[in-house]
Amino acid sequence: MLGFVVTLLVTALSLLIVARLSIGVQIDNAATALIAALVLGLLNAVLRPVLGLIFFPLTILTLGLFALVLNALVLWLTALVVDGFRVRGFLSALLASVLLSLLNAVIFVVLPG
Repeated sequence: MLGFVVTLLVTALSLLIVARLSIGVQIDNAATALIAALVLGLLNAVLRPVLGLIFFPLTILTLGLFALVLNALVLWLTALVVDGFRVRGFLSALLASVLLSLLNAVIFVVLPG
């Protein structure tokens, strides 16, 4: 349970950082970031595996690069679901999803334990 809460907080922090970078992502406040992190986690747990299976041949054909597109789609869908979280377009979603992944990785490396 503690791992889930830490992941949720790290993702919310990463979303807030990405929103400050002026790449087309806007988050109204920290509470919205927490809700967006929760919805993003749920969509990644439920929808992402289904999309990954459906688009597996395309992912193999593009040597895994299509996985970035799937991440962007899930982030964009999160923005459609969560009030106060906006992504300007697909290119913004693509860049934001890459940055979000990198920030999460860096923060988890820095965190003790």
